Amino acid sequence: MQITDIRIRKVDSEGKLKAYVTVTFDDCFVVHNVKVIEGKTGVFIAMPSRKTKTGEYKDVAHPIHSDFRNMLQDRILDAYANAGDAESMDVVGVDGDDA
Repeated sequence: MQITDIRIRKVDSEGKLKAYVTVTFDDCFVVHNVKVIEGKTGVFIAMPSRKTKTGEYKDVAHPIHSDFRNMLQDRILDAYANAGDAESMDVVGVDGDDA
């Protein structure tokens, strides 16, 4: 599976949420609302989630294997670091072989 497109929409706010990300795989499957979050030790990604009746958040879509999650996070955070100013949409074409 290859990441064929990453779209970054930075959020201009004082909170921990830094950006929303849309990732396209193999030019045929898209995942919206991946979040870039500023944590105590740096930025990380949070997969799209929904709140359950008990108030717990559950991922809607997520990687099964840690190797793929690490590769996905590395690619998204690289695109985030290279994206333009807040409130803009940056499209990052992606080349290369992925898991």
